[in-house]
Amino acid sequence: MSKKSAVFLDRDGTINEQMGYVNHLCRFVLLPSVAQAIRQLNQHDIPVVVVTNQSGLARGYFPFALLERVHSEMERLLAAEGAHVDGIYICPHHPEAKVEEYRQRCHCRKPQTGLLEQAATDLNLDLSRSFMVGDRWSDLECGQRAGARPILVLTGYGRGELEYIGSEKVTQPILIAEDLLKAVEQIIRLLDSASR
Repeated sequence: MSKKSAVFLDRDGTINEQMGYVNHLCRFVLLPSVAQAIRQLNQHDIPVVVVTNQSGLARGYFPFALLERVHSEMERLLAAEGAHVDGIYICPHHPEAKVEEYRQRCHCRKPQTGLLEQAATDLNLDLSRSFMVGDRWSDLECGQRAGARPILVLTGYGRGELEYIGSEKVTQPILIAEDLLKAVEQIIRLLDSASR
């Protein structure tokens, strides 16, 4: 079976409102048109994979059970609008973690590439034909290191990162979009033109 192109999505600031640590279920709020964007990818049979650093676990700010509840709520809200994600991959680590089991320098904390590589293995994805969408330069650097095409959204930290950090960086996005829906519309166009 041939490998598929996929769209990897950062979570906080890309899918849901950037609020710092989501340490309570009430702090998880989907951004406008995110479900519509993910539904369009679903309709085009493009796998959607969430890849997220969750150092709040390592810092002891919330338990793993809350993270599971947040992701269940995300999936419920998406399903209510006819959308779904194909996988959720998290990094719980931080080198200065309060919680000992998570205290490590890992290969999965973005901008490292472990989450994308694990998803590619599990879901039979072609990273070189995939996209990494996020609101931070660490997302873009992760995508580029893994061989995926980086896209910056201006939600969450995106606008500030573009204005104050982006010009100093070697890694640059292949495109900049106002939000996830605008990014997805351009991704679909790119994939359609590549398949002709």
